Amino acid sequence: MLIALFILLQISFSLHIYALVLYVLRRENKYLKGFINTTISNVLLAGAITTLAIIHPVYVAKVDFKLLLWLMTGFIMLIMLFIKISIARAIYKRSKDPQHFHYNYFGKKVLHGTVVKFEEILIFFFTMPFFLFCGAYFIARLFNLLLYKQL
Repeated sequence: MLIALFILLQISFSLHIYALVLYVLRRENKYLKGFINTTISNVLLAGAITTLAIIHPVYVAKVDFKLLLWLMTGFIMLIMLFIKISIARAIYKRSKDPQHFHYNYFGKKVLHGTVVKFEEILIFFFTMPFFLFCGAYFIARLFNLLLYKQL
């Protein structure tokens, strides 16, 4: 029961970060509403986990935190990778749009500074440490599992 709540909290937290990133990039109200909804669900899930842990501490003792941490870092790594891929796709699409480039005297395409938005650069570099740390932990534990049959 507790592990399912932890996994739901992780998914909700990841959706929370994703909604924040989309709101910063696109400034649309639907992403702000998603951000607020995931904030509420995060608080409720964290409250449920805390209440369950206080009422039944036996559940906390039964949780395999090494497995849970491994699953969470893998999920975070995938979410960060998805964010990086979506930013790269948006930049690639804009680089093909004629309003974001011109041809110089020699016939070479010259991209304008409008191809990359400042927010995209910030998000790309802000997510880099999370991607690297979580990815390294996940991959190291995966190799440990495959080679030695233990996490």
